[in-house]
Amino acid sequence: MVTEMANAIGMIEFKTVSAGIAAADLMVKTAAVELLEAQVVCPGKYTALITGQLSAVQSAVEAALTQKEEAYIDSFILGNPHESIFSAIYGTTRVAAIDALGILETFDAACIIEAADLAAKTALVELIELRIAKGMCGKSYLTLTGEVAAVEAAIAKAKAFCAQKGMYLDSSVIARPDEQIRRSIL
Repeated sequence: MVTEMANAIGMIEFKTVSAGIAAADLMVKTAAVELLEAQVVCPGKYTALITGQLSAVQSAVEAALTQKEEAYIDSFILGNPHESIFSAIYGTTRVAAIDALGILETFDAACIIEAADLAAKTALVELIELRIAKGMCGKSYLTLTGEVAAVEAAIAKAKAFCAQKGMYLDSSVIARPDEQIRRSIL
């Protein structure tokens, strides 16, 4: 459960389970942060997501980066994450309708959360889901909806960000997806 005082989230992603667990342990020992998720994701990578005050999250993530640098993949620190991030991560978003559908796919887990936050803050869109590396061979994707122009702007901004990090894989914007696709997404 996310604490009321938390105003930041951070994540680390490592190529190996042992490096990831050691880094996650160091994060929670370094600062007053709450471990939201710590888990093995395909194909044997390890991610840990934390929350807390921005300075604590920064200290914890920075400490984790000292663990086995050769196994490090990616990390992030987000101050004031968009309020829809958590429901999209945990699959609890309730979207009444899909006007346009945006999909963005990345090679890693950390970049997709940053991209989702950026997309949600770029245009008036609703995040639907963030699938973070589970069952996807380490890849991740997001889905979002809104008016076509807003979805296009949000996906373009997120795509540029992920491409700059070298983690962009693919994206699409579908105006008025078929009802069968809408049902499968919702």
